[in-house]
Amino acid sequence: MLFNRMLFVGITLIASAGLLLALAGCGGDSASKRSSALDGPAEAVSVYKANCVSCHGTGLQGRVGPATNLQNVGARMSASDITQQIEQGEGSMPAFKDRLTSEEIAGLADWLASNK
Repeated sequence: MLFNRMLFVGITLIASAGLLLALAGCGGDSASKRSSALDGPAEAVSVYKANCVSCHGTGLQGRVGPATNLQNVGARMSASDITQQIEQGEGSMPAFKDRLTSEEIAGLADWLASNK
C-alpha cells in the first residue's frame, strides 16, 4: 500500500511538472509575439505606447473589439488612410490631430502601414 501511494505521488509530480513546462512554453510564445509586434522605430513605438495601447493593446491585437486590431492594418489601409484616421478619428476613436505633432502622426502611420 505504501508503494502504491509513493507511485501515485511520483506520477502526480511528473504530470504536474509536464503541465508547468507546457504552460511556460505557451506564455513564452505570446510574449515574443507581443514584443515583436512592437518592433519598429523607437519614436513611433514610444508614441504608440503613450497614446494607443489602451485601446489597441500591447501587441497591436486590439482591446476594444476586432476593429481595433492593428496587427495587419497595412494590408487594408495605406499610410495616408492611417494618417487620416489618427488625425480625424472615427467612431469610438478620438481625433489625435490636436494631441500629436504631424511628425508623430506620420511616424505612427508609416510604421503601422508596414504591418501587413
